Amino acid sequence: MSWWRNASIYQVYLRSFADGNGDGIGDLAGLRAKLQHIASLGFDAIWLNPWYPSPLADGGYDVADYRDIEPVFGSLADAEKLIADAHGLGIRIIIDLVPNHSSDQHPWFKDGLWDRFHVRDGEEIPNDWQSRFGGPAWSKLDDGRWYLHLYAAEQPDFNWENPVVHDEFEDILRFWLDRGVDGFRIDVADGLVKDFSKPDADLPYSDQDGVHEIYRRWRQIVDEYDGDRILVGEMWLPDPVRFARYLRQDEMHSAFNFDFLCCPWDAGELRKVVDSTLAAHEPVGAPPTWVLSNHDVTRHVTRYGREKTGFSFADRQHGAPTDFELGTRRARAAIMLTAALPGGVYVYQGEELGLWEVEDLPDELREDPVWHRSGFTDRGRDGCRVPLPWSTEDGPSWLPQPENWQDFSVAVQSDDPESMLALYRQVFAHRRGIDGDLEWLDLGENVLAFQRGGTTCVVNLSDQAIDLPGVPTLSSVPLENGNLPRDAAAWLNR
Repeated sequence: MSWWRNASIYQVYLRSFADGNGDGIGDLAGLRAKLQHIASLGFDAIWLNPWYPSPLADGGYDVADYRDIEPVFGSLADAEKLIADAHGLGIRIIIDLVPNHSSDQHPWFKDGLWDRFHVRDGEEIPNDWQSRFGGPAWSKLDDGRWYLHLYAAEQPDFNWENPVVHDEFEDILRFWLDRGVDGFRIDVADGLVKDFSKPDADLPYSDQDGVHEIYRRWRQIVDEYDGDRILVGEMWLPDPVRFARYLRQDEMHSAFNFDFLCCPWDAGELRKVVDSTLAAHEPVGAPPTWVLSNHDVTRHVTRYGREKTGFSFADRQHGAPTDFELGTRRARAAIMLTAALPGGVYVYQGEELGLWEVEDLPDELREDPVWHRSGFTDRGRDGCRVPLPWSTEDGPSWLPQPENWQDFSVAVQSDDPESMLALYRQVFAHRRGIDGDLEWLDLGENVLAFQRGGTTCVVNLSDQAIDLPGVPTLSSVPLENGNLPRDAAAWLNR
């Protein structure tokens, strides 16, 4: 079976992972030095957020050069060494590709090659489209014309009606495939084709039929290379049938499952999402993926400790009361649920340490364009991007860590068999032995239980301890007189 069909993948936000030169910013040297940490967790691959040269108007998703490395992170030679080191440990490398938009510092934009972007004449704004970061999706050039940016003004959208754009990205794919990368996570994968005849309410910049031809061509390129290289899509789509179209045999290999991430901590809702996800993927023969957090959303230790445990970009619940002990307890159970499901699983750096959303960052240090474009009403995503704590001797970091994060550092947790880090290591060591189709079991109301091959997973979302149908091989918390406590999970062998 292809490795990606049930892969465990670790997401690295490079700027905040590990600092190799003491300047307070994560870099490739730091990642290379910490590869053993990822290997010890049992992951098959690393997904890296953008590492390209960038003015960092949007955390690196404003790319100035798609064929080089941001100098703050290192060099192209450093990237090649990382790929070689990771492969030596049996870890594949997936890199972010940002095809919807570039930086306004990209040579094409600086040189005024306007046919490669969406540029319009006129005194009035071209249409009512809104930026996903707030405000109009159009800004003016120096000559008075308008250009489209579905995100920050510093991120002009490419014009995919121009074949030059197609040729450019096909060459970019080959550039990195030739250097040994094992795949691409495609940012805003649904957004490349636009229909300018429609208003903003119709989402004319999302999931247009013409986008599929692009990925069919990309799949042909990826398939030319040895080693089972992959394409992974990022699409926030409400229709599971249209979502699955991106995963047909001649398009992408897999895509992120955001319904699961956004789902509240509720047995009925979680089961519904699992069932609908499996049903959507089955007709196209693609594996589902499961993810609890990433660089764009509130960390789930925080979400699960709140009255409203789901996630929505429309209401991030910044500052809502949070029970961190409860959130941590549920997060421990959630990773056991996630890792037992069929398909692939993604883990965002810091999940394995039980880190939470840092919501009290000084406003003057916030960099997320969401904070600025919302008129300083949406605190944005900086709180999930605070650099990881490695030891009590960590140096400065570009965003300040909470003081008590030292107690959650890798060094401290490595010596604690009851820590979140210890649980993650056990979970992903055991996960390799779980296979087969999912079969639901009835163990009572507000209890999720299913069987896959020789493993049974039980998650207790009720308000009291429950009996288990056997002795667990692993549990998220200690049992109570042989029973599984509330907000806990267990794996049992048949």
